[in-house]
Amino acid sequence: MNIKDYGLKSNVTENIDNIARIIATHKDMYEIVCNKGKGFARIKRGAFYDNPNAIYPTTGDFVLIELNDSGDSMIYETLRRNSSFSRTASSSDRDQELRSQHEQLVAANFDYVFIVMSLNNNFSLNRIERYLALTWESGGIPVIVLTKRDLVQNVSEYIDKVKDIAFGVDVYAISCITKEGLDDIKKYFAKGNTICFLGSSGVGKSTLVNTLYGEEVMKTSEIREEDSRGRHTTTVRNLIMLPNGAMVIDTPGMRELGMWNAEEGISKTFSDIEEYIKMCKYSDCTHTNEPGCKILELIEKGELTRERYDEYVKLMKESQYNTDPEQYLKNKKEKFKEITRINKYNKKKY
Repeated sequence: MNIKDYGLKSNVTENIDNIARIIATHKDMYEIVCNKGKGFARIKRGAFYDNPNAIYPTTGDFVLIELNDSGDSMIYETLRRNSSFSRTASSSDRDQELRSQHEQLVAANFDYVFIVMSLNNNFSLNRIERYLALTWESGGIPVIVLTKRDLVQNVSEYIDKVKDIAFGVDVYAISCITKEGLDDIKKYFAKGNTICFLGSSGVGKSTLVNTLYGEEVMKTSEIREEDSRGRHTTTVRNLIMLPNGAMVIDTPGMRELGMWNAEEGISKTFSDIEEYIKMCKYSDCTHTNEPGCKILELIEKGELTRERYDEYVKLMKESQYNTDPEQYLKNKKEKFKEITRINKYNKKKY
């Protein structure tokens, strides 16, 4: 077995016999693969708990290990990531304030992010925009894959809707039942490439992995007809090697994706809106009722939808709050003062 087959880049200077890749996470235990084969490892407490700058590993990470042939190996360092995908902690956390300041890493060192959305009641342009923002921030290349195309007649209409909000992103519609569209996405699965799958429960991520693999390597479950939702069939983040040498990281379906420091990704996803904002008459425009506001003008003309602008504002606020809650609340207070001042001015003038 050669660790380079698992995506290790040739410019790594460390002794590759001491390098492993995380292929699954199980709470405090990690499943790894290295030149000696597969095994399990734990983090070395002194190297992580006593180091405030330590980077804790996640699925897809390359790590330095102290190999133990007769037991669990020890992880003492996480190597620099080329890409990583994170979110805020789940809303099941009791302390909402603590949740907003806690980042959860989902996957690392992937080349592409397959944003998987099914063509049933699950379909949501707003959710695609959210995934796109996080993907651009991650360093991976987004690819949108619309599954279950056999359920709809107007496939091209769905593709056009997605392309209208996903500038420069490849969009494909596939069916694992009829096999339509599968040949179109095979080019991404070259040997050594790592593709991270993201999407809600029931959209067909596990089914697609099984189809690509050629046999059932991941459990699948039926979805509820009334709302097209499914149970979480993937409970841990796994890195799976396909027969052709490409790798897939399948993540648990995420009902909630919190924006964690994703302003650059949001800016890229909504690049059109940010260009429009620059065209406003006033640099401090609040885009509420100012004369000369380009955003309001385009919305009135129907060239920009209110929904898309509102989603941009929502995601940007969420990212700013999760990154620095104290500064966000301070800025919010100042913005309300500015809006109040403008309203008083307009009322007095008109």
